[in-house]
Amino acid sequence: MKFADEFNNAVTPRAALLVIGVLALQLLFIASYVGALHNPKPKDVPFGVVAPVPALAQQTTQQLNGLPSSPVDARTVADERTARQQILNRDIDGALVVDPRGTTDTLLVASGGGTVLATALETIATEADGVQKRTVRTVDVAPASSQDFDGLSSFYLVVGWCVGGYLCASIMSISAGSKPASPQRAAIRLGTMALVSIAGGLGGALIIGDSILGALPGSFWALTGLGALVTFAVGAITLALEELTGVVGIGLAVLLIVVAGNPSAGGAFPLPMLPPFWQAIGPWLPPGAGTWVARSIAYFKGNDVTQSLLVLSAWAVVGVAVTLLVSSLREKKRNAAEAPL
Repeated sequence: MKFADEFNNAVTPRAALLVIGVLALQLLFIASYVGALHNPKPKDVPFGVVAPVPALAQQTTQQLNGLPSSPVDARTVADERTARQQILNRDIDGALVVDPRGTTDTLLVASGGGTVLATALETIATEADGVQKRTVRTVDVAPASSQDFDGLSSFYLVVGWCVGGYLCASIMSISAGSKPASPQRAAIRLGTMALVSIAGGLGGALIIGDSILGALPGSFWALTGLGALVTFAVGAITLALEELTGVVGIGLAVLLIVVAGNPSAGGAFPLPMLPPFWQAIGPWLPPGAGTWVARSIAYFKGNDVTQSLLVLSAWAVVGVAVTLLVSSLREKKRNAAEAPL
C-alpha cells in the first residue's frame, strides 16, 4: 500500500500524460529526421537550358526531362546572361549552356544555395552529356564561402535563433512563480521577447560574420534584422501555444520548430532533394523560411525573400495576437467569476 501511494505521488496522471507526450515527440523526431534525410535525391530541380539553336535547346530540354526519376525540371532560357540572372534571382538552381561548335558544354550552378545540390546537378549534367560524347565545364555563379562548409552556416545560424526563441518563451512561462498571463503580463513577456530577439539577431550576425568566424558573407544589418524576426516569430508562437494549452505548448512548439521545421528547412539538403511532404511544409515554417532568407542575403544579393519574410511575419503576428487575445479573454472570465452577484 505504501509503495502504491509513493508511486502515485511520484507519477501523477498529469506527469504520465506528459511522459507519453515526450515519448511521442521522441518517435516523431526520429521519423521526421530519418524520413526527410535518409535518402536525398534531386527531384524536379528547376533547371535552365541555353543553346543558340532553338531546336537544339528543345532537344536537350526533352532529353533532361526524360531522365529516370525526373531529377530536373528543365526549361529553355534565352541566353547565358539570362540563365545567370535567373540563378541569382533563385528562379532556377542551375543551367546547362550548350556549345554546338565544340564538345564541351558549360554548367552553371550556385553552391551558395547548397553544395550538395550543386554537386548533384554536376553529376546529372555529366552523365547526360556523356551519352552524347560530350563533357561539362562547371561554373559556380554564386559560390559558397570557403568558411561555409556545404553551405550549412545559414541553416545553423537560423536553428540557433529558433532555439533562442522557444527557450526564452518557455522559460518566461514556466519559471518559478510565473502565473497564467494577464494581458499586462502577456504584453511584458512579448516586450521582453522582442528585446531578446534584437540581441539574439545582433549577436548571431556578429558571430557568423567577418568580425569573428567569417563563415557567412552578406549584409550584417540584414542578417541582424532576419535574426530578430526569426527569434521573435518563434518566441511569440511559443507563448501563444503556452497560453492555449499550458505546459503542453512547449511540446507543441518543439513539434512545430524542431521535429517538423528543422529537417524540412533545406539545410543539410536543399528543398529539391527532400521528399515531397518535407519539401511542401519547409517554406511555411520558421526554420525553412529563415534559412532561405539567410542564404539569399549571403549569396544571392537578397533576391527572392518576400514570401519567406511574409511567412515569418505571419508567425509573429499570429503569436502576438493569440497571446494577447487568450490572456484578455481569461482575464475577463476571471473578473466575471469574481464579480458579486
